[in-house]
Amino acid sequence: MSVALAVATSAIARNPEFQGADPHAMMIDGELWVFPTGGPGGSWAADRFGAFSSRDLKTWTSRGEILRRDQIRWIGDDGAKDHFLWAPGVATRNGKWYLYYSVGPQNPTPSRIGVAVADTPQGPYRDSGRPLVTGGWRAGSQFEAIDPMVFVDPRSAKAYLYAGGSAGAKLRVWELGPDMISVAREVKIDQPPQFTEGAFLHERDGTYYLSYSHGHWNGPDYSVHYATAPSPVGPWRYRGAILTSDARHQGPGHHSFVKTPTGEWLIVYHRWEQRSAPAPFKGERQIAIDRVHYAADGTIRPIVMTDGDAAPTLRKAPSRR
Repeated sequence: MSVALAVATSAIARNPEFQGADPHAMMIDGELWVFPTGGPGGSWAADRFGAFSSRDLKTWTSRGEILRRDQIRWIGDDGAKDHFLWAPGVATRNGKWYLYYSVGPQNPTPSRIGVAVADTPQGPYRDSGRPLVTGGWRAGSQFEAIDPMVFVDPRSAKAYLYAGGSAGAKLRVWELGPDMISVAREVKIDQPPQFTEGAFLHERDGTYYLSYSHGHWNGPDYSVHYATAPSPVGPWRYRGAILTSDARHQGPGHHSFVKTPTGEWLIVYHRWEQRSAPAPFKGERQIAIDRVHYAADGTIRPIVMTDGDAAPTLRKAPSRR
């Protein structure tokens, strides 16, 4: 069954936007697309991915089901009883679209990251036929292969996969092969301070921003921190927290940064719509979008969470004559 989303009729912006978690967002042909875990009307059994898009951040269109668990042929090769799909990441190159995703849980067998390929952003995506990265224990170090994000460096044209977190709270980085579905080599990096999971990389004016979630996904300490570097792989300079719980919203995190056609930067993330309370939180996470502001020195100012008509809208870039 495809994931469906009723189109909103409100004439104002709104936060939160819709139910979901772990949103990977990107601009595609003037629309903001969101690829989340779960989603409106979706199955929280985490057995499929959908996509949603908006031209104004007021109304959203479901792009349907893009990949199901039963379409991943290798998923049962580990012999585990249960498998769940989490935290998608999307990249495009050479006219193709690539969906990277987590297969968990970590126990009793290692978590894995897969990749599927499509001709259009809404798919259908065809799985590559094998895991791209596998978690587990190596030389006494625990690594959970979750939360993939791929960044194609505009300077070198190299594609980097960032993944890891939760169990072990370890970030690892690989350079991908030209086909985007194979690993060329692992890149050794220093671990960024306060890293837990959900890494995201973006570049602005020659500075690379590595942002990530810290804390417990279902608690008030969940938050977004970041570090900067002169390259996609460091060395990192820790800059602190930029998105934290407030009086009306708890546990914001697992986010994406997006630059709009007008040059405005947005952060797309999930949060719990409740006041402060002890963990673990109950209910469902909601996806929200807020503005990002940079100081003159390039640092990111603390992000203010908004509701209702205070949320950002997607403005059209002025036409050129």
